[in-house]
Amino acid sequence: MTAFTTDAAPASAGPSTRPVAWWLVLCAAMVLAMAVIGAITRLTESGLSMVEWKPLIGILPPLSETEWTRVFGLYQQTPEFRVYNSWMGLEDFKRIFWWEWFHRLWGQLIGFVFLIPFLRFWIAGRIPQDLWPKLAGLFLLGGLQGGIGWFMVKSGLVDHPEVSHYRLALHLSMAILIYALLLRTALGLFDPMPLAGWRPEAAGLRRHARRALGLVALTIVWGAFVAGTRAGYAYNTFPLMAGHWIPPEVGTLVPWWLNPVENTAAIQLIHRALALLTGLAVLALGLRVVLARLPGRATQAGLAAAAMVLVQIGLGIATLLTVVWIPVAAAHQAGAILVVSTLVWLLHELQPVGRRR
Repeated sequence: MTAFTTDAAPASAGPSTRPVAWWLVLCAAMVLAMAVIGAITRLTESGLSMVEWKPLIGILPPLSETEWTRVFGLYQQTPEFRVYNSWMGLEDFKRIFWWEWFHRLWGQLIGFVFLIPFLRFWIAGRIPQDLWPKLAGLFLLGGLQGGIGWFMVKSGLVDHPEVSHYRLALHLSMAILIYALLLRTALGLFDPMPLAGWRPEAAGLRRHARRALGLVALTIVWGAFVAGTRAGYAYNTFPLMAGHWIPPEVGTLVPWWLNPVENTAAIQLIHRALALLTGLAVLALGLRVVLARLPGRATQAGLAAAAMVLVQIGLGIATLLTVVWIPVAAAHQAGAILVVSTLVWLLHELQPVGRRR
């Protein structure tokens, strides 16, 4: 993040707002870590181990053998235990419990790290008048995200031993939206008036960047569908899928419109196609930004976006070829958020003249 804090920043982003900006960067980093922890929780099949939702009072894990036995008894009533994990004893259950507990703990820690400094900055008068409603909105979004997480988990506790991939996509999308808003707000405090926005060609580049970000968002949604339907464990070759460019199984569901969102072959094919299309869009954007020779840090942001999208495509291919090896798959989820980061940075550098935060 050092590129955002050079001496070129205007005086208006001075001592009164810089601590606020760094606090938002910390919150954004915690959201990024939360997404990675969530990916590991899902990949280790730990996400349905906690069948109770107790905000705040559920921070502590079971502290006695009696409590462990009670919690395990609740898990034994779930479809996941009956279908997949009926072999588990208490010690086996503890191993999957800890990831989900840590995931929920981290989410609540983000709430504390956001709320307490927010109140202190507000009381001290260090939050500009036009900024505090946005920050309050971000806090409310964080609370909503906790509810969405439980809404997702509940889908795997009733009839089927898997969470709904639609709810998973919603949960991940909300996390990335909160992250992007935190980052955008922080950048606006570090550098309220970037230089590139004064150039006329910045308008066309802004449109390109927004469309590229839209493609990234769509690709992430289908990535969540891949994860939620376990489509990543099939067709573990690249570029062909079981020897085909388009596997014959992509249209087997009836009615036909279910295939893009329910058929694992179609879901993975669409995710691959979207990833390549997105990669081309971001690479073209990076090239246009470099050729435009814009002032300020726009060129750095464009190059960062192009480099990161190449890394992300490589991580996606590696995830397939390693049959969803957890370290690579978790890095792939982090990579998606870092691609978003670079485009948010670029859009900040290209913002129209006079627009602040």
